[in-house]
Amino acid sequence: MKRIIRFKKGAASFYIVAISTLILVIIAASFAAVIISEVTRTSNDDLAQSAYDSALAGVEDAKLAYYNYRDCVESGAGKVTGLNNDGNISCEEIRYLVEDSDSCDMTAKILSRIGENDQREVLIEESSSASNDMQQAYTCVKLTNILPSYRATLSGNNPAKVVRAKFDGENIAKTIKSIKVSWQADSDEPTRRYANFGDDGIFPKDNTLVPPVISVGLVQTAGTFNLSDFDMTVNGQTDRGTLYLVPTGNGSLTDGDNYKVASNNHIGSDGFLKSNDKTVKNLPYAVYCDGDSYACSVTIELPEPVNGAGARSDETFMVVLSMPYADSSTSVDLAFCADAAGCYTTETVVDGGVKEETTQVPLKGVQIGIDSTGRANDLYRRVETILEPADTAYPYPLYAIQVLGNDSGSLIKKNLSPTCEQNFTNSPNCD
Repeated sequence: MKRIIRFKKGAASFYIVAISTLILVIIAASFAAVIISEVTRTSNDDLAQSAYDSALAGVEDAKLAYYNYRDCVESGAGKVTGLNNDGNISCEEIRYLVEDSDSCDMTAKILSRIGENDQREVLIEESSSASNDMQQAYTCVKLTNILPSYRATLSGNNPAKVVRAKFDGENIAKTIKSIKVSWQADSDEPTRRYANFGDDGIFPKDNTLVPPVISVGLVQTAGTFNLSDFDMTVNGQTDRGTLYLVPTGNGSLTDGDNYKVASNNHIGSDGFLKSNDKTVKNLPYAVYCDGDSYACSVTIELPEPVNGAGARSDETFMVVLSMPYADSSTSVDLAFCADAAGCYTTETVVDGGVKEETTQVPLKGVQIGIDSTGRANDLYRRVETILEPADTAYPYPLYAIQVLGNDSGSLIKKNLSPTCEQNFTNSPNCD
């Protein structure tokens, strides 16, 4: 009987040890799995960051390639129909690559960075002797000087953009009938705050409008013009104008004493005409914002230039996008349309297929689009960005006069009469 009892006690100890060992094995295996998972995740993050860095390196090389292209254009070089593939690239071939080619290795060819055995990707190394364990490289970098629209960001530090409209071809400016302006709030803004157009006036007393108020200025001329043409609206023609666009969430507004409504988010050519007519008030326009891809969007018809019906010059056609109150930042998109109704696409059936035609006229040389793909081992990252080349030949004053300080008794302030453009009020001094 005693032996049986000892046997039972030994069996219990065995079971306890076995179960404890199994638990420890499970815990160790789980811990090892967590470590392996974290190591894998860290490795993937390193690869992803390295691939992203490779793509950024491609963007930087694309900038260098663009400046080479710009030098070729300014030198008057023409274009060829193909490449000679002898390793030496000419200005004519650079223009062909940027303007007519869709090759992934255009940047590498322009910068003469094609590797041995005609290697199409460009390896990224810190120095000639540095190791490249991740095999970092950019594999496809394209740049184009033809884009469908102009895109930019307005902010307090950079509240205005002067867009000189340049198109692919001659005498295209005279075919433009309207422009489409779209803008939205900064992504950091948690909520939208629209104009109430009520007792508080157009602008809220306590909150900045989100998306913000923007202004759209027009500068245009015929082939020949006088400086006095910029200060008048005559016979339904004008060479300049400025519209103020105020976002609203009320889609049933009608014209008021202090504002007009962009009906169906469309403003006729009389908008720019009246803004430069000293006999009428330049009222702001309420634009209904529905919160789609761009929160606010409006189409504005363009009037003809003074003494130049159907003869708008390509050399003097500019649009000025500005944030007059320089509050929250905003992303803007400016498109040029060949129809007064705006930019739209039509589809027709041709030979059993569908043919698309658009009234949106692309811009050439205003901005440069860069599409770069980077690699680290077998992981790829892609970056798309827009390069805006500086154009110092077209400076534009944002203000006619600026008064600093808070001294309300200043003589210069006393002698300043309020204008419609300053406060949008029904003032008898609007002249």
